[in-house]
Amino acid sequence: MRVSKQELTDLIQTKLTKAGLHEEHAEVVADVLVFADAKGIHSHGAMRVEYYAERIAKHGINNQPQFNFEETGPSSGILHGDNGAGHVAANLAMDEAIQMAKKTGVAVVGVKNMSHSGAISYFTERAAAQDLVGFSVCQSDPMVVPFGGAEAYYGTNPIAFAAPGKNGKCISFDMATTVQAWGKILHARSKNESIPETWAVDKNGEATTDPFKVQALLPIAGPKGYGLGMMVDVLAGVLLGLPFGNKVSSMYHDLTEGRNLGQLHLVINPEQFTAINQFKDNITTVMNDLNNIKPAPGFDQVYYPGQNLEVIQADYEANGIEIVDDIYNYLTSDAIHYNAYDSKDPFAE
Repeated sequence: MRVSKQELTDLIQTKLTKAGLHEEHAEVVADVLVFADAKGIHSHGAMRVEYYAERIAKHGINNQPQFNFEETGPSSGILHGDNGAGHVAANLAMDEAIQMAKKTGVAVVGVKNMSHSGAISYFTERAAAQDLVGFSVCQSDPMVVPFGGAEAYYGTNPIAFAAPGKNGKCISFDMATTVQAWGKILHARSKNESIPETWAVDKNGEATTDPFKVQALLPIAGPKGYGLGMMVDVLAGVLLGLPFGNKVSSMYHDLTEGRNLGQLHLVINPEQFTAINQFKDNITTVMNDLNNIKPAPGFDQVYYPGQNLEVIQADYEANGIEIVDDIYNYLTSDAIHYNAYDSKDPFAE
């Protein structure tokens, strides 16, 4: 079904507030989730609300965190998240990074001890909206087999990047270092749909199209995705003195405990290298050049990174955001959560 952006935002914010999250924090979380749903990234949208609500209600997300920014150098700092809502901690860290990059030309800001932060392109696109280049990486649950391995070690460890063009547009991408993000598996489960055989493996290490039989995800492009996942883990975990690799906390292990995750923002001010108008003109030229490339058989056109999501967003803005009926029914119900996630095996059938 389809609902308006405002209705979806209000429903999410209300549910999270009832679960115990501070109203201002619930507003930020709702904004990040609706940002994802409005772009068709449903794996990081409203489908996450019940999980967050359960974790909030069980105090695994601190509803009264003492956020603290520690400036560690003229162009670096750490936002201590106190296991509050990751969306809020990462957003505050991006605030600091934006201001720092405008002042010094570059900023590297880590987020230490936070919960899940959603679609991280939300934060990089905030930088692009300020005529800055944004880059962000984040830890996640160990559920990916390293290339050549039979046991999970790294998480899906996403990478996001955004650079501004003219007229408020930007080049933007947000990718897991796996063939697909775990949220895509959850989305397939919620709709009872099959998945491509290239996404994941079952308990025997064999490719599976059944999302309920998934026991591990595959890195994108084999050793290349494996290397990228390792890079993210170093930047968002090892560098910040946090648990890393298969020591990163599980999303479902114990919802009464904080997850102590890490994220890292890198923000660059193009004016340190070239005139900002020239930079934005050139990014727009890149966009136009890509659009004008002859499409391959089976394709209508070449899109610049993020453009296909703009098309979805325009449709949703005009006609409402599409969400699964079961999720809407939960959001409009009186239930805070159904105790469905605590100690859950994410791979269980």
